[in-house]
Amino acid sequence: MALPSAKPIVFSPWNDPDATPLIRIRGVSKSFGDFLAVNNVDLDIYPGEFFSLLGASGCGKTTLLRMLAGFESPTDGRIFIDGVDMTGIPPYERPVNMMFQSYALFPHMTVAQNVAFGLKQDGLSKKKIAEKAKEVLDLVQMSAFSERKPNQLSGGQRQRVALARSLAKEPKVLLLDEPLAALDKKLRGQTQLELVNIQDRVGITFVMVTHDQEEAMTMSARIGVMNAGFIEQVGTPVEIYEYPATTFVADFIGTANMFDGVVALDEQNRTVVDCAELEAQLTVGHSSGVAVGAPVTVMVRPEKMTVQREAPQDGLNSVHGVVSDIAYLGDISIYHVRLNSGRKVQVALTNLRHTSEQRLTWDDEVYLTWHPANSLVLVQ
Repeated sequence: MALPSAKPIVFSPWNDPDATPLIRIRGVSKSFGDFLAVNNVDLDIYPGEFFSLLGASGCGKTTLLRMLAGFESPTDGRIFIDGVDMTGIPPYERPVNMMFQSYALFPHMTVAQNVAFGLKQDGLSKKKIAEKAKEVLDLVQMSAFSERKPNQLSGGQRQRVALARSLAKEPKVLLLDEPLAALDKKLRGQTQLELVNIQDRVGITFVMVTHDQEEAMTMSARIGVMNAGFIEQVGTPVEIYEYPATTFVADFIGTANMFDGVVALDEQNRTVVDCAELEAQLTVGHSSGVAVGAPVTVMVRPEKMTVQREAPQDGLNSVHGVVSDIAYLGDISIYHVRLNSGRKVQVALTNLRHTSEQRLTWDDEVYLTWHPANSLVLVQ
């Protein structure tokens, strides 16, 4: 397999109106009896992209992946891969390969035999099989283990072998079903970046299913957040985190403080929201495009807030409360602040000082403030 050079730092074909998607999903739904697992999904995925379907269990992400693979057929809609309608095309004739969560390695075969299995099925010569097997094992740094059986490998090593076997047939699309779920947390973190680097080198389009937010944020060029069969939002990790399109996405990705209110003023560079639960007006540093009087939610991430003991002079986006709980996580501390209304708000502060020098403790009275540019209006 020839390895092209790594893709450029700026990779955003979805912003190019002339770019042609490799995968086009149009109006795809899937029902199991009365249960609608996937609901009218439209999605484009581009050549060379690492795309993740992210969501909780039962949201439809695995069902959508299985329809791409051909293991399930859409109840409605069409899936196109490289311009070809996949309707009626069986899994073994699709230009895709799938890496399963269990890795599905043959226990009686060596590493080299596992990798070569699909190539033998395709009728390649022994010489070509040996060359390709060595090439992909070199790629995943497993050549030294080629004669071992799967039960002689660690979880991380089995994962690499499964990846090598999936890449050996040079599919146009590699589908990954929770590929790192079986690894421990530390190894999972190391493997995430290794997998991204391998995908960069081979240039194959990866589509991954995961419920792990950190995994999706770390590895993906773009993420599709799924909920109850719908795709709530598609965007880059930065877009998904900083500019969630819905309250579901804001709450599902990371941690968010969300305050309900009604729009009191909407101008070109700011929106003012009356928030009854805080007995305050909140200012957001952009126009929401929402009519005055409309119900909205103001979102503020915990790390966007600042904490101080003295009342701020201008009072803009300021609330008063008492520290009720502290979670020390090493690099950061999470402070739970109970406001005068009884509502609890989370604030994340980087631990720049030694733990014995922590500036805040339980029952401290504090003021929370945030810049208008660090909040977002979400329509309810």
